[in-house]
Amino acid sequence: MSEPGKFEKVKPRPTVEIRLPDGEVLRGPRGAMVGEFLATLNGGPPSDDASPNGSPISPPIVGAVVNGQLRELTYPIKIESRVKPVTMGEPDGMRIYRRSLTFLLETAFEELFPHGSIAIDHSVSSGGYYCQVSNPAPLTHDGIEQLEERMHSMVAADLPLSRFVVPLQEAIDYFQSKGQDDKVKLLAFRRKDYVTIYQLNECRDYYYGYMVPSTGYLQWFALAPTSQGFTLRFPRRHRPTELLPLPNYSKLLATFRLYGDWLHRLGISNAGALNDAIYSDRIREVILVSEALHEQRVADITDEVADSMDHTRLVFIAGPSASGKTSFAKRLTVQLLAHGIAPFSFGMDNYFVDRHETPLDENGQYDFESLQALDLEQLAHDLKHLISGQSIQMPSFNFVTGQRELGEVVQLEPGQIIIIEGIHGLNPKLLPDIPNDQTFRIYVSALTQLNLDRHNRVSTTDTRLLRRIVRDARERGYTALETINRWESVRRGEKRYIFPFQENADIMFNSALAYELPVLKSLAEPLLLQVPLGTPGFIEAKRLLAFLEWFLPLEGDLVPDNSILREFIGDSILRDFKFWPNHRSPSNDLL
Repeated sequence: MSEPGKFEKVKPRPTVEIRLPDGEVLRGPRGAMVGEFLATLNGGPPSDDASPNGSPISPPIVGAVVNGQLRELTYPIKIESRVKPVTMGEPDGMRIYRRSLTFLLETAFEELFPHGSIAIDHSVSSGGYYCQVSNPAPLTHDGIEQLEERMHSMVAADLPLSRFVVPLQEAIDYFQSKGQDDKVKLLAFRRKDYVTIYQLNECRDYYYGYMVPSTGYLQWFALAPTSQGFTLRFPRRHRPTELLPLPNYSKLLATFRLYGDWLHRLGISNAGALNDAIYSDRIREVILVSEALHEQRVADITDEVADSMDHTRLVFIAGPSASGKTSFAKRLTVQLLAHGIAPFSFGMDNYFVDRHETPLDENGQYDFESLQALDLEQLAHDLKHLISGQSIQMPSFNFVTGQRELGEVVQLEPGQIIIIEGIHGLNPKLLPDIPNDQTFRIYVSALTQLNLDRHNRVSTTDTRLLRRIVRDARERGYTALETINRWESVRRGEKRYIFPFQENADIMFNSALAYELPVLKSLAEPLLLQVPLGTPGFIEAKRLLAFLEWFLPLEGDLVPDNSILREFIGDSILRDFKFWPNHRSPSNDLL
């Protein structure tokens, strides 16, 4: 027992300490904002201090993790805390930056064009958002320059981004008075009785996520005229204070527009409209039409493949993780069979080099997504022989031993095409000696364009991550935490080996479905709720849960059994579908 008198009540000290990950301790006034503590490291609006090459010494700090919770820099420190700075070089930090930059754009646009409307449509792989304007529509080049100049002047003024909480009905009344029906519809289904609102000058809006404290943080951006709109350019995480060159993304843009047309046909222009369809029991119509549009698109792509049969021998299907490539490949095969075309499915994974020859990434881990993880010479040799009508003995990769073994002997029928699914299908270095006119390349991804409203976009990456969390739990027994922890390395591989080549596709297939997030919500939420506080994936799980709150749940029993969504939620009729053109069918056995 402790000696009496050793413990006593005292008044709190006027100061408080925070401990950083490296063990350093900072002391400051109790109740001071965490950003004020971190200003001694690299906080506050970025300064002109630069390295010899002209770049800031380190990525700017835009947020903080305080005792395991993501916080804004304005968060007050009232007790001793463990604090980890969050920079623009991290996913959460870059999300804070992009969200704040979007609000800056919205505010500047509202001030210059008070009767206009601006929509943040979708992301660009080099770092940016494609934006569209209506009334005036589209903005002229002079109008875009004027908008960018206004944004830069607001950054120079270092204006505060204020945050406050208002009752739900007050927010609904406000947006109704502004004629912003998409926001009114969305808030009508909100279960919490309050909304967090941000204000910059006279512009008010809600955003599902945190902001920087002031506009002085938002130094790196540009506006570039693009098609009938413009691209809001911003840095990528690996180079957080630079703008990468803006590529031509006309095919991706056309694919998003096609999906936008689908949503218009469905009458589902935003999440509020989707919730309304679920609430009013019209969701069956949405599901049926969504699936019919998918089937129509697969049929259109099949027609293009069939029309190119006089010279096409290889059909490549590529796309990022959880894009639905496998189900698409099988649906394409079914459609080709209906055309009287019997494709041969070619497994690129069998051409992995032996484990000890696999390249390593910067962390010393096997980089299975690298192009050099494949035996490119053997792959090219075998495909050339198949195309010329010769037989080959394919390898069979043993994933347990990490060694290639002898596989089956195969030979194509005259004129038979080969379907190859793999992440490198659009990379010109995969098979540089095979003429382009012998290949047909298809890019598959879940290019979600169903946003919460005109200013709060739904990330295509988040849709794919939710798909993968649900599938990994069902098929592999992974927890949501395990999937989240692997996701960063998956994303790194996509950015290196897939996204730079997406415009090389002859055609794109958007595997997103207008109704899928309510279905994924029902399955993903219980998994995300199991992620423990204090683990590396907790902040990401909490963010996804907050995002899913905007959708009404929908049970999966309404999803057709051949839907691409079934690849992730289970019970797909395509799961065990295989077509072997030289295999004798049961009906022949009975003759």
